[in-house]
Amino acid sequence: MSAREVEGPAGAPWEPPLHGTLDRLVIESDALAGNPLGDPERRPLYVYRPPGVELDHPRALPSIYVIQGFTGQLDMWFNRTPFERTMVERLDAMFAAGDCPDVLIVFVDAWTSYGGSQFLNSSGTGNYLDYLADDVVSFVDERYPAIASRDHRGLTGKSSGGYGAMVVPMLRPDVFGALASHAGDALFEACYLPEFPHHARILRDEFDGSWEILFDRLREADHGAFERFRPFETYGYAAAYSPDPAKPGRALIPFDAHGRLIDDVWEQWLAKDPVRMAPQRAGALRDMKRIHLDAGRRDEYYLDLGAQAFAAELEKLGVQHTLELFDGKHGGLTYRYPGAIRELALALTP
Repeated sequence: MSAREVEGPAGAPWEPPLHGTLDRLVIESDALAGNPLGDPERRPLYVYRPPGVELDHPRALPSIYVIQGFTGQLDMWFNRTPFERTMVERLDAMFAAGDCPDVLIVFVDAWTSYGGSQFLNSSGTGNYLDYLADDVVSFVDERYPAIASRDHRGLTGKSSGGYGAMVVPMLRPDVFGALASHAGDALFEACYLPEFPHHARILRDEFDGSWEILFDRLREADHGAFERFRPFETYGYAAAYSPDPAKPGRALIPFDAHGRLIDDVWEQWLAKDPVRMAPQRAGALRDMKRIHLDAGRRDEYYLDLGAQAFAAELEKLGVQHTLELFDGKHGGLTYRYPGAIRELALALTP
């Protein structure tokens, strides 16, 4: 008996061959240069091309941009749940089956050392809205057979990515003309406010009430960081929603050491709630070619209520949309992406 090295990928179930092509690129973004956290301006970028779509494809195609939740980084799209396909494999199977019009799928990395950017421009994290809407989109339009028009570009994501999918098209309707949000952060008093007393208690009991101590210990941690240092999530949101104007790279926290709200900081958060932004951005929302929302009915962060509240605002504004509530929680939603991407593709295809 013996073993020997062989050429080529291992194949299923570890690395099944794709019918289409996934380009794994690295780009450098001017928008991220000199960001206050010193995070890299060099970022991975993945572009999926359906079967038969080459760089010199004779017909320009719509493009759909996929953004990740808080703490997401691009290589996580290859994470596998037992006996299930990865995100890339799910999309590849959909296109190979002919169930979706050909579109380019662009996977964007917007990680920060605070965990995420919420896809906004902020002095607390950097210019991630410009990075996505200007630098990444321009690169893809120049490099790929993409239709360079907002009427043929969509944006989708889950959780914080779902927040970005709602907010970025409202802020930059010149770039994105359709959106799909899976359990996106919305109705902030439901999804964020209940966490504040819990985080204030952890900060008091585990880190002497000090954010500096929390981050020092987080940098030293080698396992269990996300749960043990959960308040850092609030700080990451605050860096996007309520940056400290006097200290680039720092944040104003919307509660004090006792868990009591600091009203003026909390108002900065509420101003960035998609539910509250919608009436001010009615024109942009009415111009969307497709808006699709979904969430699990048992979402631990009440983002099903956030999706309902955002949908209710759209209804008041006369904005066409669809809302699907399904049996599920916040995690394990990768299977929801292909259907939503198909809805966007159908709406964006000439």
